[in-house]
Amino acid sequence: MKRIDKKPNRGKFQKGGRPPRGGKNEGRGRMNNKKKGSVKAGLDKKILVEPHKRFPGVYVGRGKEDLLLTKSLAPGTSVYGERRVSVDVEGEKVEYRVWNVYRSKLAAGIVCGVENIHIGPGSKVLYLGASSGTTVSHVSDIVGKDGMVYAVEVSERSGRDLINMSMKRPNIVPIIEDARHPSRYRMLVPIVDCIFSDVSQPDQTRIVALNAQYFLKEGGGVDVSIKANCVNSSIPAETVFADEVNILRKSNIKPREQVTLEPFEKDHALIVGKFVLAKSGEKK
Repeated sequence: MKRIDKKPNRGKFQKGGRPPRGGKNEGRGRMNNKKKGSVKAGLDKKILVEPHKRFPGVYVGRGKEDLLLTKSLAPGTSVYGERRVSVDVEGEKVEYRVWNVYRSKLAAGIVCGVENIHIGPGSKVLYLGASSGTTVSHVSDIVGKDGMVYAVEVSERSGRDLINMSMKRPNIVPIIEDARHPSRYRMLVPIVDCIFSDVSQPDQTRIVALNAQYFLKEGGGVDVSIKANCVNSSIPAETVFADEVNILRKSNIKPREQVTLEPFEKDHALIVGKFVLAKSGEKK
């Protein structure tokens, strides 16, 4: 099994669709998760925890298998039944939460080799498509007490779970609203460092671009999880990804990386870019 914090042997953004899936010589960094689903919560002291080499605020647990971890901002509680590990740091017990790559597109992107997620301690993040807060809770751990996560979810049912989860995490602002209408929550969200989107809608890239115009700082990061079947199920996934990249380019978002999320998610890709405003007289 390859180390999940080893820098992958990947190039920058590849034009025209799906990057190579990785074979014997490509450092994709697989996780050794044996089955899909939640893991029972519990404490395990027989594990070595070390910071991830590429992502501040993310950790790697060394034991019988490599685990992706975040340091819990709300020790003693789990969000989705995830396993918790506790280690002794200079005589003090510190709790970490296992980040299940089968339940989080962002975690899958990290394991599949993305080089930059534009999220770290102190970051302000606008999260579109927050659902019940599974990944939001880990982003909350990463940004820590000095950061903020503005979590937008349109479903009232999922929104109730999101609100309940955020009551124990003061750095989360739950927003139950349609991400297609950022003007409705413009008074709640300041300028942010990064937008992460997991909105399973055909017009997701347009939604991301619109929110970027409202809230994202120039040079800010954009992470978009694309599910090909939600955009267009009648054409190959590679074509869908290429089309979405072109839409981002026309919206002042310059794609820098693209990684597929297999084997954790079929026909999914994580596209990472930067928001760069076009200068006057300059073509987008």
